[in-house]
Amino acid sequence: MMPTPVRTAVVLFNLGGPDQVSAIRPFLRNLFSDPAILRVPFFIRYFLARWITRVRLKPATENYQFLGGKSPLLALTEMQARALEAALGEGTKCFIAMRYWHPMSLATARAVADYQPDQIFLLPLYPQYSTATTASSLTAWREAAATIGLVAPTTTLCCYADDAGYAKSIAGLLQETLNMLEKTATPNTIRVLFSAHGLPESIIRRGDPYQHQVERSVAAVLEQLPMPVDWVICYQSRATPQKWLEPSTEDEIRRAGQDQVTVVIVPIAFVSDHVETLVELDIEYRQLASAEAVPGYHRVPVPNDNQDFITALADLVRRGFAQGPGLCAHQTGNLCPALHRQCPHHLQGSP
Repeated sequence: MMPTPVRTAVVLFNLGGPDQVSAIRPFLRNLFSDPAILRVPFFIRYFLARWITRVRLKPATENYQFLGGKSPLLALTEMQARALEAALGEGTKCFIAMRYWHPMSLATARAVADYQPDQIFLLPLYPQYSTATTASSLTAWREAAATIGLVAPTTTLCCYADDAGYAKSIAGLLQETLNMLEKTATPNTIRVLFSAHGLPESIIRRGDPYQHQVERSVAAVLEQLPMPVDWVICYQSRATPQKWLEPSTEDEIRRAGQDQVTVVIVPIAFVSDHVETLVELDIEYRQLASAEAVPGYHRVPVPNDNQDFITALADLVRRGFAQGPGLCAHQTGNLCPALHRQCPHHLQGSP
């Protein structure tokens, strides 16, 4: 008699996005009400979140109109979930927990509880750990699980910034774009911009490891390329008046115009298409590149359900379970030096 497969629940965490025009306002309010995003006292955050929502509503609505009035993120994450289920095989069911719009953690935790898993794997779709993304999602999940009394052996993947499989998937997509440009541009006239979502510098100074992990991701991707390239790391999507990580993607596009080099943008911190790739990179920054006389502008696809990326996620799940319940990274030991004190391994006292 064949043994019964272990019932495994894999929970994919992502940002979420509005599913209709009427959801844009509450989505923005949820986003800016998160203490991981607006790091001010609660009584200030309450009013500030509503003010920012009012200010951002019109441009956000215009951006989502380009996408048919809603974000494609949930549908794309569902595709990733189904592909990962197939890669992991019988006994595995993938669930989705979005941070700022449905399905959010409480509803997903109830669905996981109904599934009655023998084990749970928490898998952020943020390759690089940050207190503003992964930590916020995991906090929401733990609160939801505690609320409904969901208890099962749980393995939590904090990050996979320079995992070889993840880097291979990004390098493969980048190389396809570079190969396409062989007929129209020589290598010394191409500059690769690794564009990541920005963060205020104050968050990094408090010990958030995000910038360090973005740099590790880029290094891992470059190692997988057959030839060296001209490259730079830059940051997009500034949202508040604070000083944010630099250089900005906009400034690097302007510099490419001055240097008369073709731009190839790699959205290094995104693994699913959403408004930052489909509107900010594909429309707004393309228009900027044209205005700055950049000779060529090309955006490398994000992985979505790319087979190499799904294979990398499946390998991460298997290796994580092999380490046993608790917090894990894609490697043994700690990815982050001690100065990045908000790395979760430092917070729990791991070496």
